[in-house]
Amino acid sequence: MLREEIKAGTALGNAAKSIMASGGLVGDDLVNRMLAQRVSSPDSAHGFLLDGYPRTVEQAEYLDRLLGQHRFQTPIVLHLDVPMDALVGRLTSRRQCPQCKRIYNLLQLPPRVAGICDDDGTPLITRKDDSKEVVTERIRTYDEVTRPVLAYYQDRKYHQIRGDRSPEYIFETITSILEPMVSKNGANCRANGKGGG
Repeated sequence: MLREEIKAGTALGNAAKSIMASGGLVGDDLVNRMLAQRVSSPDSAHGFLLDGYPRTVEQAEYLDRLLGQHRFQTPIVLHLDVPMDALVGRLTSRRQCPQCKRIYNLLQLPPRVAGICDDDGTPLITRKDDSKEVVTERIRTYDEVTRPVLAYYQDRKYHQIRGDRSPEYIFETITSILEPMVSKNGANCRANGKGGG
């Protein structure tokens, strides 16, 4: 959502751009306004997925109020818990093609030729927000600001998933959590004559 706003050059996106480039977390007010706009879109009417939000307790409280206004159910929280060293390694190993925007990971999905995009031969770059300094600052800020969100959701539909396991394990675990809900809501939508789930 943040990157879409930045790419579109909106006022909200421009305000977020400089904060993200320095490794900081975009403030609650700015992110909440983006979220409120996005949730009001027709394609969010049957539910939506938020990745990386809420990041503060204040955002979680705002989300509760917003969901109540739109009459959405209590959110299902999927927490992919990754050890610190693995997280730093993953993020600092990302490379991107500045031409086609394809993303590589030197540890898990490297290009065929080191430093060169498979699709168009352009030299790959490290995004500013993937440098070790920026990643380290983001993690420090996460520990200080975001960890309390986990406690906020602890007694709700909260699921902690080991994020250092195989992609297959993570996919199967998430599917086992979401499938019963999607099946139930899909049946309800069909019964009400609406599409989607």
